[in-house]
Amino acid sequence: MTFSDFLDADQQAWRTACHRFVDKEITREYVRECDSERRYYTEGYAKLARSGYLGLLIPEEHGGSGGTTLAYALLCEAMGKYGVDFAIAACVSTFSAMNLIHYGSAEQIQQFIPRFLDGSVSFCVAISEPEAGSDAAATSTRAVRDGDHYVLTGLKQWCSGSSAPGAHIFTLVRTDPTADKHAGLSVILTPNDLPNMELRKLKTLARRGTGTNQIFFDGTQVPASGLIGDEGQGWKIITQHLLLERIAVAAADLGCAQQAVDDALRYALERRQFGQPVFEFQALNHMLADMQTTVDAARLLVYRAAAMADSGSLAPREVAMAKLFASEALQSVSRDGVQIMGGAGMLPEADMERYFREGMQATIGGGTSQIQRNIIARSMGRKHR
Repeated sequence: MTFSDFLDADQQAWRTACHRFVDKEITREYVRECDSERRYYTEGYAKLARSGYLGLLIPEEHGGSGGTTLAYALLCEAMGKYGVDFAIAACVSTFSAMNLIHYGSAEQIQQFIPRFLDGSVSFCVAISEPEAGSDAAATSTRAVRDGDHYVLTGLKQWCSGSSAPGAHIFTLVRTDPTADKHAGLSVILTPNDLPNMELRKLKTLARRGTGTNQIFFDGTQVPASGLIGDEGQGWKIITQHLLLERIAVAAADLGCAQQAVDDALRYALERRQFGQPVFEFQALNHMLADMQTTVDAARLLVYRAAAMADSGSLAPREVAMAKLFASEALQSVSRDGVQIMGGAGMLPEADMERYFREGMQATIGGGTSQIQRNIIARSMGRKHR
């Protein structure tokens, strides 16, 4: 029995189609090139749009496919195989678009979703700040209503994908400074090219193609029509957003981790030392056995979290487990992959060094491993009180 036997025939076919698309239309070389040049995946994103993959989760009545969360996880797994960063370019846009589906007005959906589906508009989120990272509710970026606009003042950072062409940013802001810190938050959809707004791309270890930015708001006027939901609903919107984000990111981490194992195995079978393939040395084949076992365990956790989301359960504990284990799996197997490949693993054209860099980022972005452990532990404590 192979792992794919845990999926039904349609799910297996979908998974195969997603991997075939990435191998043929995106390619390992393209992901490597964008990472090396710190260039956004403009062409790859356009191919995802033309092929209908961006609309997988969008309900059919709004022009999408109305697919399941598990189907989306399978897509993210494929998109992440040659680099989590490429998957992030698509994922951050898709799960941000779902904010509109769940909380946007009919006018907002009509205005933006068709443009999202055709690839002319992308979405991203701005949550973190210098003093509000893991403690997102400590957001201090201020939004003051002034007639038909909100005036934004403050600094956001780690905003992945915000400098992409046509990007619109779901910006978490404080609209009521007198309310409880969770109750005073709102989300405002902000175009990335407004006056009195500056984006600075950060030269990070990973996330080089999608890019992550600081965003400076200095009296930036944003149309009041950009308010998502109601004032004070920001925490609810962002919390639901993070659950889908973490499933998607965990699936992308999983895809990259599997590719790291596959690349390391291929190298070990081809590389000869002392008259035989290095795979024949127990020190290395046992390492590869542990790597594959770790990845298979991560896959079970990711698929379970996605299936639970499809069943109607928010499952924050199971999502946290999937995000925690998949991100640490990528970090672990990519590190071992570099060790197996030796000097070759440090070369960009071997790809393993990129997987390793993304593994280091994986346990931080989308909620740190420590935050995931907090969520799991709190759930355990509540269950036994």
